[in-house]
Amino acid sequence: MPIRVAQVMGKMLGGGVESVVMNYYRHIDRSKVQFDFLVDADSTRIPEEEIKALGGRVFRIPPYQHPLRYHNELVRLFREEHWPIVHSHINTLSVFPLSAAKKAGVPVRIAHSHSTMGKGEFAKNLMKLALRPLSNLYPTERFACSEYAGKWLFGRNADFTVIPNAIELEKFHFDPVFRQETRKELGIADGMFLIGHVGRFMPQKNQMFLVDVLAGLLPKRPDAMLAFVGDGPDRTAVQQHVEELGIADHVLFLGQRSDVNRLYQAFDVFCLPSLYEGLGVVGIEAQRAGLPCLFSDAITREVDVTGASRFMPIASPEEWVSFISAIESGTRISSSEKVFSDYEISENAQKLTSMYLKLFEKK
Repeated sequence: MPIRVAQVMGKMLGGGVESVVMNYYRHIDRSKVQFDFLVDADSTRIPEEEIKALGGRVFRIPPYQHPLRYHNELVRLFREEHWPIVHSHINTLSVFPLSAAKKAGVPVRIAHSHSTMGKGEFAKNLMKLALRPLSNLYPTERFACSEYAGKWLFGRNADFTVIPNAIELEKFHFDPVFRQETRKELGIADGMFLIGHVGRFMPQKNQMFLVDVLAGLLPKRPDAMLAFVGDGPDRTAVQQHVEELGIADHVLFLGQRSDVNRLYQAFDVFCLPSLYEGLGVVGIEAQRAGLPCLFSDAITREVDVTGASRFMPIASPEEWVSFISAIESGTRISSSEKVFSDYEISENAQKLTSMYLKLFEKK
């Protein structure tokens, strides 16, 4: 009988954290460990069919914006379901489900830091700063996607375990046939230059900046195109900005996709101008596809596994334009298999399975 671990996800909206957790779920030894997902009732992208097919369950709870109902429902669920382990993925907000878990007597309580904070989100940052000092009160274990994310949430001298944002490495390996097929599907001719971005449309991801970069690039490279992969609340505003600049013919809004691994093949450069990231799993995926990568300097250097990525400030687009304009279409960065070994999902999923089992045994 497998032990069941409650995964507290907050709102499932198709973001990177959900992708990471689901990827681990697909590859853990489910004969020994099973996942149950606790998600806010207003979630819009819950992969419920896949979760059930893998043996998991989905529990919808009141959104955390209704704190009393949220807390009471969590305490009730924790007491009724008797999960031995609760694993919370909602950063500073983990204080709420983990306090409920402690009240209900859950013996193993994991806080997992997936992100940090940056400029541009005043109200959200105030809440993060208010809650961060409480982050060590309720967890019995601390996980993080990177050293940077762990130190940001738990403190520089805190004891935590880095759980890599692992991927199926072979799935993202560059394939020239996939490149040709995917570019044809997208209507991108052989000589055209395609900038790629993967991320939810929200202030953190800073897509508006990339539109300005494209506008500055087009006089130098009129064949340039920009592909956005993802969806979210800021999409309409970004589309309006594209229209206002008169460059709609050069921008593709591809929406939420299940074939992101193939889309990386079609890109000529990958850009992530985020205001902050815990790590940015899309950066690992893009490097695995051999893409030249350009990241904002607000992102931890831990994401640069190949040593060939560039980090630039987002004060103005000119430096980004200069860097991108020098890249030739079809350029690929060659790297040894060894540099990606820490991000292989099968091996990391086995390690996570073992961690859960050890925590269960010593509870």
